[in-house]
Parts: sequence; structure tokens; C-alpha cells
Amino acid sequence: MADVTRRLHLRHLRAAPTSWVSHTVRGREKRAGTGLSFWYRPLTAALSEVPVDDRELPLLFHARTEDFADVTVQATVTYRVSDPAAASARLDFSIDPFTGAWRGQPLDQVAGLLAELAQQPALDLLARLPLAEALTTGIAPIRQSVADALAADPRLTETGVAVVSARVVAIRPEPDLERALQTPTREQVQQDADRATYARRANAVEQERAIAENELQSKIELARREQELVEQHGANARREAQLAAEREEIAGIAAAEQLRRHAAAEAEAARVRDDARATGTRVVGLAEAEAESARLAAYRDLPPAVLQALALKELAAHVPAIGELTVTPDLLSKLVGRLG
Repeated sequence: MADVTRRLHLRHLRAAPTSWVSHTVRGREKRAGTGLSFWYRPLTAALSEVPVDDRELPLLFHARTEDFADVTVQATVTYRVSDPAAASARLDFSIDPFTGAWRGQPLDQVAGLLAELAQQPALDLLARLPLAEALTTGIAPIRQSVADALAADPRLTETGVAVVSARVVAIRPEPDLERALQTPTREQVQQDADRATYARRANAVEQERAIAENELQSKIELARREQELVEQHGANARREAQLAAEREEIAGIAAAEQLRRHAAAEAEAARVRDDARATGTRVVGLAEAEAESARLAAYRDLPPAVLQALALKELAAHVPAIGELTVTPDLLSKLVGRLG
């Protein structure tokens, strides 16, 4: 909408760059163009404003396919006013000179015309297509038919409206029918999901089995190694016992050999001592015999009285101590007689 300001009895209009404005006074066009700015007298001015920018027109209409299924078509038509002078001559784009607002709804008229022109080829094409084909491959043919119909319609050309593009966004059946059509896909997807779930569970079971088998193999290997360790400990203990027995045997043999040698040495020493003792005894005996022989030889030449005196002396040396000795005259006379 144009921007209109007031100055006393005059008005000033400033249009947007995308708006075409026509100023007519007494049936004569004084100025026309886009983005104009001018002063005018509202009592004598006739103003028209036509937007020349691209505009989007969303469309939503119902249709019926060849197999009598109701569908909803969602489309969008992009258009613009290519000849604003022709559009202002065919449609009411006049604006209030005091406020700058449109007196009518010209864009609604353009939208209604485009909607009718776009729906007709789409309805004709969908009526010749079954539902499945319309839902799968019908968007492109419908879009092309709508674009061709809008481009070739003479009313749009006479009105100065040019269609930039036509797009078909979606073709959807009724909700119940759509759910029914989606059921096989849902079932297939559910089956695929179930198969994936079963495969995942089977894989999990297989992994658990593999893990359990690995744990069992690990336990078996650990038990085997423990058995080998116990056997090795037993072998080491037996070897240590054998070595200890051998050491004890060697030590016993060495001790026995040492004892034997010591006994032999002691026996030899005893024999030597015995021999020495026997030799000494024999020597002593011989010496004593020789001394006795010499003594006897010395006594052999002595008189009997001397021998008796010596005998008494010897006897006195070996007689125990005598406390009292009584010598009678008879004994003393006999002893003296023998000495004499």
C-alpha cells in the first residue's frame, strides 16, 4: 500500500519500488510508473496502485482419481503482474486518495482466476489416473499440465498477469485410505524391523555364546596351566627331595668315609700305641728282667745274713704301720745270734 501524507489541502504519495502507480486527473493520465513520489489534490485525482513483485499463491483443492478415490492436491503458483496498465484497466486497483488503501480486493480476483485455471487441468489429469499411479508418478504430469494451462490461457495475458512457475507440493488421499495404503509398507517395515531385532538378538546370543565359550576356554586353559604348575611344583619338589637325598647320601658317604678314615687313623694310632706300649712293656720287662737278673746276681754272692737283713728291710717297707712292737728277749737273742 502506498504511503500517503497530508499537507493542508494537498496529499503526498510515495510508492514502493515494487508498486506501479497511475495518477489520472479529469480522465487524463498525468504520471504512471514504479516507485513514484508526488503531490496531488485528492478531490481531483484518480489513483491506481498495482504491485509488480512476484507473489506466491498456495492452492489446496480436492480431486477424484480414475478408481473414484478422493485426493487432496497441494500446489503453489508464483505469478506477477507483467502489464500493470492492462491489469489496472481490467481489474479494480484504484486506491483511496485520502488514505492510500485499495477500494476493492483486486489480488483476490487474480488469485481466484489463477486457482480456477490451475485446478481444471489437474482435475482432468487425475480423473484419468488410478490412485496408486497418481500418488507415485502423478506430481510431475500434474505440474506440467498446470504450467502449460496457465501459460496458454488468454485471460491471463489480457489481464497482464504472467505465471512465473507452478509447483505441485503433494497429492494425498483421505486419512483412512492413506493409512490403508501405508499398511503394507508399515508391515514390511515392521517385518524388516522384526528381522533386524531377531538378527540383533541372534547376534547377541551368538556373541554371548562366543563370550561364554571364550570364558570356558580361558578357564580350561587356566586349569591346564594350574595343573602344569602343580605338576611342575611336584616335579621340582621331587627333584629337590632327590637332590637333598643325594646330598645327604653324599654327605653320609663322606661322613662314613671320614669316620672310616678317622677310625682307621684311630685304629692305626691305637695299634701304634699298642705296639709302642708293647715295645715299651717289653723293653721295660727286659730292663726289669735284666735289673732283676743283675740284682739277683748281686744277691747271689751275698752272705745269708745280709740277704735276711735286706729281706727285712724290704718287708719293713711294705709292712703297714705298727703302733706297738713287743720284743721279747728270746726273739732278740735269736736275732742277734743270727746276726753274729
